[in-house]
Amino acid sequence: MSFLRTAFPGLLTCVLAVCPTGAFWASGQDPKGASTAVDKQLEGVVRAPEFPAGLEWLNTPRPLTMADLKGKLVLLDFWTYCCINCMHIIPDLKRLEEKYADSLVVIGVHSAKFTNEKGTANIRQAVLRYGVRHPVVNDKNLEVWSAYSVRAWPTLVLINPGGRIIGQYAGEGVFEPFDDVLARAVPYFDARGDLKKGPLTLAPEADKAAPTLLSFPGKVSADERGQRLFITDSGHHRILITDGDGRFLDVIGSGREGRADGPFEEAEFHHPQGTALVGDVLYVADTENHLVRAADLKSRRVTTVFGTGNQAASPGRGGAGTQVDLSSPWDLAAAGDTLYIAMAGTHQVWAADLKSRRIAPYAGSGREARIDGPLAECALAQPSGITADGEALYTADSESSSIRKVEVGGQGKVETLVGEDLFVFGDVDGSRGSARLQHPLGVAFHGGMLYVADTYNSKIKRVDPLKRTAATLAGTGAHGDADGPFAQATFSEPGGLCFLGERLYVADTNNHAVRVLDLSAGTVRTLAFSGLDKLASRTMDDFKGRVVRLPGTNLKPGAATVVLSLALPAGAHLNAEAPGALAFRTSDPAAVAFAGPASPLDLTPATFPLKLAVRASAGRADLTLDAVVYYCREKSGVCYFDQVRLEVPVTVGASGSETLPLALEVKPPG
Repeated sequence: MSFLRTAFPGLLTCVLAVCPTGAFWASGQDPKGASTAVDKQLEGVVRAPEFPAGLEWLNTPRPLTMADLKGKLVLLDFWTYCCINCMHIIPDLKRLEEKYADSLVVIGVHSAKFTNEKGTANIRQAVLRYGVRHPVVNDKNLEVWSAYSVRAWPTLVLINPGGRIIGQYAGEGVFEPFDDVLARAVPYFDARGDLKKGPLTLAPEADKAAPTLLSFPGKVSADERGQRLFITDSGHHRILITDGDGRFLDVIGSGREGRADGPFEEAEFHHPQGTALVGDVLYVADTENHLVRAADLKSRRVTTVFGTGNQAASPGRGGAGTQVDLSSPWDLAAAGDTLYIAMAGTHQVWAADLKSRRIAPYAGSGREARIDGPLAECALAQPSGITADGEALYTADSESSSIRKVEVGGQGKVETLVGEDLFVFGDVDGSRGSARLQHPLGVAFHGGMLYVADTYNSKIKRVDPLKRTAATLAGTGAHGDADGPFAQATFSEPGGLCFLGERLYVADTNNHAVRVLDLSAGTVRTLAFSGLDKLASRTMDDFKGRVVRLPGTNLKPGAATVVLSLALPAGAHLNAEAPGALAFRTSDPAAVAFAGPASPLDLTPATFPLKLAVRASAGRADLTLDAVVYYCREKSGVCYFDQVRLEVPVTVGASGSETLPLALEVKPPG
């Protein structure tokens, strides 16, 4: 989303001019200029405005001020979480944060485009979804945006340790220009004694959130013949295969972020999104890897079929599959031997020939806009969902909040069914001229109708492609996870949807759940999963949970018992279909040894209180219990898991007890 907003008179060099995306401006000379010019640039002229009081912050224990940041190089990132260009620079920001960890502070200034994006709770979900750990301030009324005369998303402003602005950059590709400046600025200010080395004290939202069974599922697709669902577990970098009732059949991907091909257990993805099944091959839009992958369901292997892994710098001309750069492929639809790709990053639809493995743009000039017309001349705006009815394609054109029809055959055109333009959005049912959506991400065709994940309205809507009308099917518009009648059910930024038989399945992204809509009954329920043991390793060798160090205790010599109780969050229960696991060990078996049962063991509702026999002798030992617990919320059915390591030092002596009570307290979602 590199289009510009209205400028405010103010501080920076390029205030009243249209500033080209990707250009660096500074209060001084070019960052690659001579040393005297660089010194002048680094000194700055204009003082950075203070953050207004009363704004809400994330990832920090308290609001920050310019005084808190004195002695640091500060990089302000003006972003909004719908913006594909803003997503693209997150890896560059992380590289800069890692390289200049002692000197640089990145602060995200979230200046919302859409109404839905103004809520701090919604921004928090985006922060978690994209792994943002630096401080983020909610600039919902564009106060900071105006003070810095920002015009485009993303825009970055660099501030020196004395609080003066030394540069601004709009657009993607931010690592190199800021690396050039920081490589000069860090030694310059360090030599003068102006830098305060060391990281800020932060409170990342990720450290407060309980792990969930699914993590921000983005899309869901179906296999009618095999009666299977393919759930894109985007935050866990994998694809889950279940039957229509939620019983897990297989997992595609190790869960590690990466791009490795190989067996399902070893393959890696990076925030994948849409999938499409062709024969026995599931094609995957591996969004943040800028790839399309193929998962062979028979051989259980993943291969890369389209993309180099480099992000396309322009719309491109296409070519051989693995020699062409792609940009954030977001969803897929198959028609015969052609795979159509909603290429969000270049604002186009691409087409790939699955036989020749050739790929090229199909519709869209690459300009971000809502312009109907011939395929090569029309303009799309971050298409993020795509479906086919056998004769045409339909896209959820997220940034223009519209549903578009794309004719197939190579000589057709693109036209708008509902929706208006980049800054025209809302939540209004009605005809072509009056209907309003808000950043829809998903669309599915069924029975002559289009079903739309109206993401930022947290609703499911039905669009009639012939009458060009839109109407709410389910959802109140409030964020929530309530099941029940369509008119009372709630969702939270649903991202994708599909039909399996007559049931509509919805990837309810921020609820970390899949919802099931029964069209005949008019009800919504949360899909309850079973066979969850397929999702996690049954070994505890790679433990990544919370560590709880308990006070030391005394045991008598001889036979003793460790009694483990379980404390779940209010309104939660263990899932009988998803046993957890417990492993236990001792640092010195000669002092304290576990006598039974054997480690590891399953954790089920019938397990607790759990009694572990031990034999104590003279001496001292540390007991360690590693637990993985799956639990579900009573009303919604949304499932979570927690990993906890209990460590307790034990001394054996005559004054000790024969019983050692331990409490396994599961972290509530939050």
